[in-house]
Amino acid sequence: MKLIESIKQRYLHILPPAIFFLIAFGLLFATRQLISRQYGVSMPGFGVAVAGALLVGKVMLIVDKLPFIDKFPNQPLIYNVLWKSTIYFSASVLVRCLKPIVPQVLKHDTWANAWAQFVSTTVWPEFWLIQMWLAVLFLVYCSLRELVRVMGRAQLIRLFFGC
Repeated sequence: MKLIESIKQRYLHILPPAIFFLIAFGLLFATRQLISRQYGVSMPGFGVAVAGALLVGKVMLIVDKLPFIDKFPNQPLIYNVLWKSTIYFSASVLVRCLKPIVPQVLKHDTWANAWAQFVSTTVWPEFWLIQMWLAVLFLVYCSLRELVRVMGRAQLIRLFFGC
């Protein structure tokens, strides 16, 4: 019974960021599709947006377990928003870099060769564009999350929707 409760808690914890980033990545995907279609370029399917949202949600779930994530609980909200956004952003850059590198290293390649291959095959303008969007999305998400933490979910829903 404890295992089921633990799985339920983790699922409920990953659900809000996954939904938020699924909507955001869906919009980015649609924009990218519309622009690339104009030039006759085929882009990956919507599954990439779903996988990205789940990956970001999982990264946030892992980062939330770090002992220093709630460094400024009694300070103005901007401290926690900027701190957590920076940590989530840094973790997402790390995961995006390690994701293609680790399989290469596991194929008995060296870290140096895997890194060189990553550097040479990455489309850097696209990489940094996605990271810029993630930085903004982390700021928005962390701002909303801190408001929920301080005001409570019910109060925030009542303020937004009048219920």
